[in-house]
Amino acid sequence: MPEDLSSRILAAAVSRIGGQPRPGQARMAGEVTRTFDHGEHLLVQAGTGTGKSLGYLAPALANLVENPEARIVIATATLALQAQLSGKDIPAAAAACAEVTGAKVSHAILKGRTNYACLLRVRDGAGSEQDALLPEPGETTGVGAEVVALRRWAEEEAGAGRLADRDDAPPHTQPAWAQVSVPVRECLGVQRCPYGAECLVEKSRDRARASQLVVTNHALLAVDALHGGTALPEYDALVIDEAHELVGRVTGAASVELTPAHVERVARRCLTWLSDDVGVAFLDAADSLQRGLDAGEIGRVLDPEAEIVASLRLLRQAARAAVSGLAGGKDEETDRRQAQAAAQEVFDIAERMAKLDEHDVVWTSESERFGRQVNGAPLSVAGLLRNQVFENHPVVLTSATLKIGGDFRSVAASMGLSGEEGVPWRGVDVGSPFAYRSQGILYVAKHVAPPTREGIAADALAEIAELLWAADGHTLGLFASQRAAEAAARYCREHVPERLVLCQGDAHLARLTAEFIEDEEASLFGTLSLWQGIDVPGDTCRLVIIDKIPFPRPDDPLMQARQQAVAEAGGNGFMAVAATHAGLLLAQGSGRLIRTLTDRGVVAVLDPRLVTARYGTFLKASMPDFWMTTDRETAIGALRRLQEAGRSGPGQSPRLGPGRER
Repeated sequence: MPEDLSSRILAAAVSRIGGQPRPGQARMAGEVTRTFDHGEHLLVQAGTGTGKSLGYLAPALANLVENPEARIVIATATLALQAQLSGKDIPAAAAACAEVTGAKVSHAILKGRTNYACLLRVRDGAGSEQDALLPEPGETTGVGAEVVALRRWAEEEAGAGRLADRDDAPPHTQPAWAQVSVPVRECLGVQRCPYGAECLVEKSRDRARASQLVVTNHALLAVDALHGGTALPEYDALVIDEAHELVGRVTGAASVELTPAHVERVARRCLTWLSDDVGVAFLDAADSLQRGLDAGEIGRVLDPEAEIVASLRLLRQAARAAVSGLAGGKDEETDRRQAQAAAQEVFDIAERMAKLDEHDVVWTSESERFGRQVNGAPLSVAGLLRNQVFENHPVVLTSATLKIGGDFRSVAASMGLSGEEGVPWRGVDVGSPFAYRSQGILYVAKHVAPPTREGIAADALAEIAELLWAADGHTLGLFASQRAAEAAARYCREHVPERLVLCQGDAHLARLTAEFIEDEEASLFGTLSLWQGIDVPGDTCRLVIIDKIPFPRPDDPLMQARQQAVAEAGGNGFMAVAATHAGLLLAQGSGRLIRTLTDRGVVAVLDPRLVTARYGTFLKASMPDFWMTTDRETAIGALRRLQEAGRSGPGQSPRLGPGRER
């Protein structure tokens, strides 16, 4: 495919949105074109502000114009990013493509089954569980009223030929949506469902199969890989956006869990069609699972003779008998077939966990809300990605943070692109339009005591309050735990009472984020969802505080198992797993500071290990190239100058540091 066509489409798209040509974006488009033409997989780091969406969309559209029978799939990390692509970026790029070539490239969005309303549930309900949620006469609020509104909306959508996508639904809660959608396991299938010919999920898939460009998400890509390519239409090339999240989301899709409460609900759902003996055994298996959970310590399960394993075997046997007892019946017995699917899922999970397979990690956990549960996750998803995603098609993986520790090897290894069985790939960093060394300072509080498991220390709290005061608010606090975030918020509210400090957990996070953006002098403290999920350009955020290096919890069974597996294979488990995890989060968290060409500020890391530990160099290399200092007064002075400039009005860009490293 001529690279010139991609370049012309990119130039037209940038012009259409009123942007300016960016060298990094143009270079990225050229590298993506090369991958589509020659097939070698590409990891491309495109810093914030590069415009990476158009950087891969322009060559994708050029390729599809040249090869109209081909199909390219784009997978994003979240449904929100999927919506942004399909609603904003792709229409602009497609219009530019039509302007340059005269050709119209068809595109569609494809989500998982539960994101669309199920007409069987909408029209026929789902037995007593759903009936109990319906509103009493005259009731206008609550879950029941939401269900009624969703049913009415879904019928209107179906009648108008639309898909009843959850993103377009009237306001509702998750319990209400669960009453008008169906889990994958409980779907009867097109042939058996009385509304199969009208199925909205099938319509979404038909549209995808008829389109050249399909936008999906990591979760559905994972489902497609896990189930042998049944979730997505066949495609010729794949682009994975926000690729730093891919391993985590594929791991999540391949993970399972069981609680006694869930098993009991499934068992009671099946009782109508089971003999007394089989039904009682299924219910007893839920009690046995609870006893097995209570008998052992929280953590990884390795002993095949442990009581929890015996409970899982008993549950496997009871669920198998229930599945057999639910077999047969008439096609129109919808509740029976869906109950059988739910029992089958319990059987499959119990069987997988009871095996204690060497490629799986099984562990027990506990939460205040749900009590104890048993969990299972793959030890690694590298083989799955290598064999099911990278084997047959050229793949472009892109993100602002793919170089962990200064190169691509850590991320590539986690995806199965390295090692003896790895497949050919290359990594390219197209840079960022931001001048990080003049726009930001990395301040490492070397004098603060190293963090401990006892919670955030008094000297760290004092440092946070001093920094927040110097910044006059305008602070995003990223903490390793909710307890630390809450302690810091309480301390700052007491010692800097003139500034509003919001804390995750005070209200819904979307509301807190909106308040943070609206009140520029406010500060927002929180945990993991803020490290990657917030974008606040401008003077709202002058200071990002990171309380400690975000290593995985030392009691995380999955991370422990992965470290051990690397060590047993002769590698460095700490660096390959824990340090890589921390480096990725540090890159994402510190990247919250500079979001535009005019942003200025300080990233303050209150963990001296970043400069004192041997692995500190690896972690710093993962972060933006800020000018670095360990001198507290330099950081305070820079924040005070930013405060004064802010009061002087827009257009002020003070020099933050003296220009040399301390």
